[in-house]
Amino acid sequence: MPVRAVRGAVQLERDESGHMDEQVGELLTAILKRNGLTADDLISLWFTATPDLRSDFPAAAARKLGIVDVPLICAQELDVEGAMPRVVRVLAHIESDRPRTEIAHVYLGAAAALRKDIAQ
Repeated sequence: MPVRAVRGAVQLERDESGHMDEQVGELLTAILKRNGLTADDLISLWFTATPDLRSDFPAAAARKLGIVDVPLICAQELDVEGAMPRVVRVLAHIESDRPRTEIAHVYLGAAAALRKDIAQ
């Protein structure tokens, strides 16, 4: 089975654990749905969060969705002057027969401005 990568991001309105769970959960659900995936198709998830997000780990939202046997990691996004604040990004490695050109990358809300070329 080919390995593919799916990108996504969401901008949070505020740095609160419950809000992060909700928004990251929505992002992961959209990635799975738009690509016809289940948790069994996931190989690993890599999350980054901007330095202004400190209330929780984005990976905690994945665990709350039932993604429990997939390796997850969180890292801090580069602190670049002028970058969009309160953003969680995800890079999902998946098993999929879909060609790369048919992978749906998901950028929710204001985060769509980060990648207008691939946001759907």
